[in-house]
Amino acid sequence: MTTVANSIRTGARARETLSTDVLILGGGPAGTWAAVEAARQGVGVVLVDKGFCGTSGAAAPSGNGVWYVADEPTARESAKASREALGGFLQDRAWMDAVLDQTWSNVNLLADWNYPFPRDEDGKQRRGSLQGPEYLRLMRRQVLAAGARILDHSPALELLVDGDGAVAGARGYSRVRETDWEVRAKAVVVATGGCAFLSRALGCNVLTGDGYLMAGELGAELSGMEFSNAYGISPVFSSVTKTAFYRWATFFDHRGEELEGASGHHRSKIAKALLEGAVYAQLDQAPEDLHASLRAAQPNFFLPFDRVGIDPFRQRFQVTLRLEGTVRGTGGLRLVDRSCATTVPGLFAAGDAASREPICGGFTGGGSHNAAWALSTGAWSGRSAALHALSSPARSGAATGGSEHRESRKGLVWTADAVIKAVQGEVFPYDRNYFRSGPDLDGSLARLDNLWRNLAKPAPGEDPVRIHEARSMLATARWMYTSALSRTESRGMHKRTDFPALDPNQQHHLVARGVDSIELSSRSAARAYPRELLEKAAA
Repeated sequence: MTTVANSIRTGARARETLSTDVLILGGGPAGTWAAVEAARQGVGVVLVDKGFCGTSGAAAPSGNGVWYVADEPTARESAKASREALGGFLQDRAWMDAVLDQTWSNVNLLADWNYPFPRDEDGKQRRGSLQGPEYLRLMRRQVLAAGARILDHSPALELLVDGDGAVAGARGYSRVRETDWEVRAKAVVVATGGCAFLSRALGCNVLTGDGYLMAGELGAELSGMEFSNAYGISPVFSSVTKTAFYRWATFFDHRGEELEGASGHHRSKIAKALLEGAVYAQLDQAPEDLHASLRAAQPNFFLPFDRVGIDPFRQRFQVTLRLEGTVRGTGGLRLVDRSCATTVPGLFAAGDAASREPICGGFTGGGSHNAAWALSTGAWSGRSAALHALSSPARSGAATGGSEHRESRKGLVWTADAVIKAVQGEVFPYDRNYFRSGPDLDGSLARLDNLWRNLAKPAPGEDPVRIHEARSMLATARWMYTSALSRTESRGMHKRTDFPALDPNQQHHLVARGVDSIELSSRSAARAYPRELLEKAAA
C-alpha cells in the first residue's frame, strides 16, 4: 500500500493525516529494524520518531555491546546459563535461542551493509559491539532505502482504535512544523523505548514511558515492572552512565576513606554511601598501557572529564547514581509470543518498550542482551505487523483515541513540570527505590495514585508533549511500585529490605493491566528450575 497524505485544519493547528499499512513508533534500533523488515514485505511503512531518527535514544550516542554468540553448542549453552541466576531464573530458553539466532543473522547483515566493524591483528572483524552513531546512521539509511517514510521530531501522543477495539493508527504532534499529525494504519509497532524519568542519563531524555501509557490505555498488559530500579554510575558533572570502566575504579566516601566492597562497581555499596554524603571515584586500577585503548573504545566516556580538566586515571572525581528505570531494567509491554504481538489486536512491541524478561529475567544492564533484544524483536515485530496488515481488510468507521477519558475527569488543574517533579521525588531516592520496603512502597504508591486520580485538564498553554511525558512517567511509576509491592522477595534487581531472600514459591512473572485501576496477575515462569537450585539461590 502506498502511503497517502493530506492536510486539514482542526481548531488552531493544522493536522497532517496519512494512511499506510504499518506505523512504527520510535526510531532507535528496534524501530528501524521493524521498519526495514516491514517494508521488505511490500507494505507501506511510516516511522515516527520523538527525536531525529538515527541520533535520539539510549543507543545512539554510545558504544553498545551485543549478545553476539557463534552458533556453537558449548558457547550458546554458556551464554544462556551465564545470566540465569543473576536474573532470578525467570528466563525462557526458547526465547534465548531465538534471540541468539536472530542476533547472529542481523549483525552479519550489518557487515553486508558495510558497517565499519573494527578488525583484530589477523584482519578478522570484531562484531561483538556497535558504535551508536555509525549504527543508527546506517539504520536510518536502510529505512529510507527500503521505501519507508520517516517523520522526525514527531512524538506520538495516543493510539487510535476502531469500533472493534483493534489498533487503527496513532496521533501526535510535529515539533518542527508545529502541527498535529494522524496516521491511520492496519498495524502499529511500539518501539518507543523504556522510561528513565528524565534523570539526565545519556540519550534518555526522550525515554519517558510514552509507549507504555499509550498501549496501557487500550488494555495492553505489562510484565516485570518491578524490575525497573536500575541505576547507572555517572560523574556528577556528566550524563554518561556507561559503567564498564568502573571495574578499574577505587571508590571513596565523603570522609575520603576507601569504600570497602565497592570495587567492581557494586552499586549497592555506592548507594548506601550516597545516603550519607558524597562519593568519589578514581580509575587508578587501570594499567597504564590500557589507557589509550579505553579512550578509543568509549570516547564519550572521557569527553566530560576532558572538558572540566580531570584525568580520571590520576584524580578523584565525584560520582552519583542516575536512575535508568526500564531502560536498563527489564519491565515493559508483555509479548504474547515471538510475533511480538501484545494483548491488543494489531499492536506489536519491540526493544525496551517490551518486557525483556524472556531473555533477561529480572536483571539486565546496558548493551549486550538489550542490544540483541532490540534488533531481534525489531525485526520480528516489523515482519509480523506487515503480515497482519496484509491479512487485514480496510477498516471503516472513525478511529477514537485512547486518551478520550482524560478530558472527562474532574480534578486539579496541573502543570507538567509539577507532576514530573513529584514523580521524580518518589522514584529517584535510593532509600525508596533502590532499597525497597513495604512501608516505603505503600507510601509512594499512595501518593502517586492520589496524584493520578486528581489529574484533570492541564493548565492552559501547556506543551502537549510535556503533558504526555508527565502522564507517562506517572503511569510507569505506579505500575512499577504496584508490582514491587506485590513481589515480597528479593529477585534480580528487585531488592526488598524486608524480604531479603529469593522465595522459591514466587517463581512467576507479575503482569499489570489497567491505567486508572491497576490489576495484577501472575504467570508461571516458562522453565521449572529444580527447587534445590532455587533454594540454593535463596540461601
